[in-house]
Amino acid sequence: MRVLLIGANGYLGRFVADRLLADPAVQLTALGRGDDADVRFDLASGSPGALTRFLDAVHPQVVVNCAGTTRGGARELTRHNTVAVATVCEALRRSGCGARLVQIGCGAEYGPSQPGSSTAEDAVPRPGGPYGVSKLAATELVLGSGLDAVVLRVFSPAGPGTPAGSPLGRLAEAMRRAMQSGDGELKLGGLGVQRDFIDVRDVARAVHAASLSAAQGVINIGSGRAVRLRDAASILARVAGYGGALHELDGPPGGHLRPSIGHPRLESDHAGPVAYPYPDGCGSWQQADVRTARDRLGWRPRINLEESLADIWMEAACRI
Repeated sequence: MRVLLIGANGYLGRFVADRLLADPAVQLTALGRGDDADVRFDLASGSPGALTRFLDAVHPQVVVNCAGTTRGGARELTRHNTVAVATVCEALRRSGCGARLVQIGCGAEYGPSQPGSSTAEDAVPRPGGPYGVSKLAATELVLGSGLDAVVLRVFSPAGPGTPAGSPLGRLAEAMRRAMQSGDGELKLGGLGVQRDFIDVRDVARAVHAASLSAAQGVINIGSGRAVRLRDAASILARVAGYGGALHELDGPPGGHLRPSIGHPRLESDHAGPVAYPYPDGCGSWQQADVRTARDRLGWRPRINLEESLADIWMEAACRI
């Protein structure tokens, strides 16, 4: 099976590439902006015609699009997350390759949801920020393209390679700095939010399964379980062996995250580093309903959050 992978050097794309390369039946070609891509092409500025000519030459059976960005203003997000997908869809429509498209979407397309609920694919999307809007627009382009296509809405990816700007990445970096400086207190903010964390290697398995399936439309990819960031911080502290106090800036009275791991300092002039959440526009709660992935892809998550956090910490610890 000839597969064209777009965005192979990105956070998710690297693991998707590894998973596809492990399948001896897959012949993989990587397209991207980096020098190490098999073919250099910028989706945000390249023309559909140029991409069509490449598709006709390579004649892939599956195109996997992992390209995109999570940062920047509305203009940059639109260019890289929406215009780029429009280019892919138009090129596939013009091409004679007839390739199937696997598009990586995100849980931010749904926006905030009711605490305690599981968000299914038929929920009305109401993204709460420009990133979610740009990804939702891309999903609508794919669904309206008439192509053989599936959109995998990935919730909160975690595990090795987690970006430093993500909540878990910032948390690990703050803990690393506290341990490096011998600080007995780590101040943290935004720990009340609950997110559905899914390991990047499980995401890669889902992409592989979607490439081989005939499923179309939108499919959620998550663990199916919301975890409070406060609890993730506690697990990370245990994995890291951090013996200091985790002091929650916006938490319950007393501010103790886990009294058993230490006591926060009282002196305000000895405050430790602070980790802040990032505004994903999803409110206080997100949890995926993943039954469609199970029924249509035969996919289930395998890697638990503790293993994902251990890998995040291993990479952070190497910077000490």
